[in-house]
Amino acid sequence: MPKAYWVARVDVHDPEAYKGYVAANAAAFAKYGAKFLVRGGRFEAPEGKARSRNVVIEFKDYDTAVACYHSPEYAAAKALREPAAVGDVLIIEGYEGPQPG
Repeated sequence: MPKAYWVARVDVHDPEAYKGYVAANAAAFAKYGAKFLVRGGRFEAPEGKARSRNVVIEFKDYDTAVACYHSPEYAAAKALREPAAVGDVLIIEGYEGPQPG
């Protein structure tokens, strides 16, 4: 079964309030075995509209990634994020098929 990922692109307009979201989301991410692959850092956006912060979180499978997003633990964290930032979250299943080359 392929892994799954949250891909989040966020513009934070209240960094102090956003710290509360970061602290609160740890409960959901620990419960669902999340692993940060990207958490901020340098980036280039050669196409499309960029946001100031990018995050990629890995989960063991798609169902776990979806369950985490809809969990009460994440709902509590999300309520702290919404007044502090605007963004996009995509939940996507990984690919385990043939690769080029």
